[in-house]
Amino acid sequence: MQNRYFSSDPARNSAALALYDSVKGLPLICPHGHVDPRVFADPHYQFGSPVDLLIIPDHYIFRMLYSQGISLDELGIPILPPSKSPPSKLGRDINAVTTADHRVIWRTVCANWHLFRATPTGIWLRDELADVFGIHLKISSRNADAIYDALEERLSRAEFRPRALFERFNIEALATTDAATDALAHHQAIRDSGWGGRVIPTFRPDAVVNIDTDGWRANIDLLSDVSGIAVRDYASYIQALEQRRAFFKSMGATATDHAASTAWTETLSASDAQAIFERALRGEATAKDAARFTGHMLVEMARMSSEDGLVMQMHVGSYRNHNPSIFAHYGRDMGADIPIRSEFTKNLKGLLDRFGNHPDLTLALFNLDETAYSRELAPLAGHYPILRLGPPWWFFDSWLGMTRFLDAVVETAGIYNLAGFNDDTRAYPSIPTRHDVWRRVCADWLAGQLARGFIDEEDAFDMIRALAYDLAKTTYRLD
Repeated sequence: MQNRYFSSDPARNSAALALYDSVKGLPLICPHGHVDPRVFADPHYQFGSPVDLLIIPDHYIFRMLYSQGISLDELGIPILPPSKSPPSKLGRDINAVTTADHRVIWRTVCANWHLFRATPTGIWLRDELADVFGIHLKISSRNADAIYDALEERLSRAEFRPRALFERFNIEALATTDAATDALAHHQAIRDSGWGGRVIPTFRPDAVVNIDTDGWRANIDLLSDVSGIAVRDYASYIQALEQRRAFFKSMGATATDHAASTAWTETLSASDAQAIFERALRGEATAKDAARFTGHMLVEMARMSSEDGLVMQMHVGSYRNHNPSIFAHYGRDMGADIPIRSEFTKNLKGLLDRFGNHPDLTLALFNLDETAYSRELAPLAGHYPILRLGPPWWFFDSWLGMTRFLDAVVETAGIYNLAGFNDDTRAYPSIPTRHDVWRRVCADWLAGQLARGFIDEEDAFDMIRALAYDLAKTTYRLD
């Protein structure tokens, strides 16, 4: 149904459909996400089973099932090997082996699909089954085996391999998220293959910046190895990070990404930064040390971005790994990350005092506290030239979350201080569906603005194109 999800008001529905039709065929700009680059490095890569592709990597799905008492073991989520601490790398191994019967897992998911009614996850999987795989059966126990068989058959075809889907999805650029210590071998393989798809890395240094990260000391040794700079003190540490950024940029990166519990930023003196770094190397850093050092390094990353031109992203407001039992047995990204309250006006001031007016810096802000949208983020972005607001993230990547976001920020910041849309997903086949939902939300929201006379028709068509395509491309310097 072409006008699905739009207002039932006939005039608004008609206007929304016209706006949507004007952008539905535009290429997809995917400037931030977590698709593993290895799927593009091998031209013959196959996804495996439907469960490998759609269930095991997707914490949106298995967290809901877990909330209803279905164990992660039942869903094929690999447990950590004995005596192994949770991995510090980004994401999970997409080739991790599980001995569970994948057809049984699929039946379990389908039998409990009613849990996803009226959720964005329910919309995404239903729409991608129809639009990507041509499967129009309702997800249910009755249809579980038929859907599984149809998916299995599709995934065996060459046209459902990652590169072929990339071209069918009309992706203009896709950025992965890669640890600062990643040698980017898969990105090099993509380059060497001669394939024309634009898949670029994003520099994410959390594992070497946040000194309270598990395995931080080992990550510093790895940073020394990959940079060729022996990290013995704070000065050599900064040199190694700058070397890695330059390498990522040479491989096509246009952005960095930083996760922090809060938006706290400050500039430490050289002696304080050195002292904290020395304590961290000895394993003696305190929680206060970790918070101050992360805040300082966010300012340092802004300084580096102002010099090398990499767009800076900050994702703030998640209490990571809230469930210690799940973390201990399965590791990170297991659906146990919970939003916390965030404050930006005071916390971000240390960075803004130094770089808020810099002509060569762009900082895209993401947060998980909706109350900060109109109170702080929109006024900040509506003033400081470096700031852009990232789209609703994670728990608010939904129809209502997007609508609330537009209602909260546009009156103060306008749309041209927004960063457009990014899908921020590991679930590769959901990318076109997620972009489609954003474009529909924007079309419906703009139709409402048009109906009320806040904008005219010319404005509306200009704005829908910006929201669907132009803003993400310009914000992330993907020209």
